[in-house]
Amino acid sequence: MIDAQRMQEATRLTRAGQLHEAMAILQGAMPDGKSAGSSEHTPDEPYSTGSTFTGTCEVVDEEVSSASAERHSTAEPSGGAAPFSGSRQARQATAASDDIGMASTWRDTWRLLRDPMAKPEQTQRTPQPAQPGAFTAGRFSHPAGTREYKLYLPSGYHGQALPLVVMLHGCTQDPDDFAAGTRMNRLAEEQQFCVLYPAQPMTANSSKCWNWFKAVDQQRDGGEPAILAGMTRQIIDTHALDASRVYVAGLSAGGAMATTLAMTYPDLYAAVGVHSGLPHAVAQSLPDALAAMQGGRPMAATSSAGASTWASTVPAVVFHGDRDATVHPTNADRVAAQYAVSRGASKSVERGQVANGHAYTRTRHHDAGGQLYLEQWVIHGAGHAWSGGDARGSHTDAKGPDAAQEMLRFFNCHQGTV
Repeated sequence: MIDAQRMQEATRLTRAGQLHEAMAILQGAMPDGKSAGSSEHTPDEPYSTGSTFTGTCEVVDEEVSSASAERHSTAEPSGGAAPFSGSRQARQATAASDDIGMASTWRDTWRLLRDPMAKPEQTQRTPQPAQPGAFTAGRFSHPAGTREYKLYLPSGYHGQALPLVVMLHGCTQDPDDFAAGTRMNRLAEEQQFCVLYPAQPMTANSSKCWNWFKAVDQQRDGGEPAILAGMTRQIIDTHALDASRVYVAGLSAGGAMATTLAMTYPDLYAAVGVHSGLPHAVAQSLPDALAAMQGGRPMAATSSAGASTWASTVPAVVFHGDRDATVHPTNADRVAAQYAVSRGASKSVERGQVANGHAYTRTRHHDAGGQLYLEQWVIHGAGHAWSGGDARGSHTDAKGPDAAQEMLRFFNCHQGTV
């Protein structure tokens, strides 16, 4: 076993950022003199503390990011997860079960290195009471599963019925990163609304993607939609928020899950914002998902139960860069088509340019009464990134129109019924 003195020294080096030195000490303490790189280890052996250490920098970074997130209590937390790519998604999905097991081992090992007296199950964050002006952590449990979240209540909140915006991050991101990139907490402070950021753990998806492409996660009262809707309702009830002004928005995989929530819970969400996302039920498997992301027509999209049969009356605002190499821009048209139900609509097209930034085309759809119910933005020259975002968050492009501001403007035009 690793003696206490060696563990304390390894912990000190780890906290000082000297990871290689810390690992060398731990390797020297292996039983029978074996090191972490010993060729005598076989792939089927368990990865446990005190024997062989395996993993990647991504897993360590994920845990460090979580630790850093605990220290943030301002309206503008920082973050830095790297954006996902289609090819990387495919590789990670192929070895998903192995990745999850290895990631869990690394997280447990990292916790032990940070605190040699702590056990892995004792190092989970304790939910904090939500306070106005603070970015606090919480946890929600549902029969379909448990998810952590971050919640921002503006400093002007004193129990009044404020609106709620639910923000769903993209793959490899987390609530702190997404809040920093979208600046939604700062806008909440200025405009007086609350923001809920559910967190997808690596145990649910090795890249922390919302599982928009799984049939079990595309239905009402089951899977991730049920967890997210239940979490939304709990936040509304706990803080006495305005249930008629609840909105959901997301980026990429989060955008796909946002549109799934609009399809499955139209009675809960008054409007939806989809950024660089995909249509609801366009895929029901990983191959389907990759085909859709590349702009193809997955089998699920052409089946009798496919995406073409879905439509929602929930008002929607859709953003997509026309140079997106991760989620093909044709998906924006497919998303919009699920909301462009016949309402005796009229359409208007506007073209503009951000000062020193991207040009854009905005198409608006109004019903027979003149009510705006669908708005689609094409950001010319933009890739797979949150338009008008802050560089402190990953996956952002400051040169585009401010998607967060425009979504809020759109949301403010719509109110649901309770």
